[in-house]
Amino acid sequence: MAGSLEGNKLVAAILTAGIVGMGSAVFAGILYRPHHLEEPVYVVEAAAPAGGGAEAAAPAAAESQPIATLLASASADNGAKTAKKCAACHALDSSGANKVGPGLWNVVNRPIASHEGFSYSEALASKKDQTWDYDHLNHFLTSPKTYAPGTKMSFAGISKDSERADVIAYLRTLSDNPAPLPGS
Repeated sequence: MAGSLEGNKLVAAILTAGIVGMGSAVFAGILYRPHHLEEPVYVVEAAAPAGGGAEAAAPAAAESQPIATLLASASADNGAKTAKKCAACHALDSSGANKVGPGLWNVVNRPIASHEGFSYSEALASKKDQTWDYDHLNHFLTSPKTYAPGTKMSFAGISKDSERADVIAYLRTLSDNPAPLPGS
């Protein structure tokens, strides 16, 4: 008989908690009612598209400048500061050691997915017939996941053109014989 009373107490406790919770919600709704404005405080007006066509209504994607143009004003010194983020996963010295990512010494104009002893993702291994020229580095560093969907590299990318060009200019210096700049 004592066992059935314990079950009743448990059910009563659960029901009481539910009633208290529901009552609290109703009471809070009575005390705190949101005040809805008759008109918005900030009005944001969209600019009328030029030409009025459907193509004009879609926002144009920001086009980045060609990497050759960006490299003309790039600073390898600024790139070295930014590339400190890269050093967490990549060796930047001539040792060529692999860390979480492959070593980056002599990366400019090196075939993609070719650093000895590193296990590349299928996404990059499928590009091994290409080289890390300035254009490929630019696209990869913009967004590694977009450039090579499925890559193991978890870095989000460098969206700012000048900062990315600085890093590429710095990567160019990581060599005994730096690759010529585009257009040279």
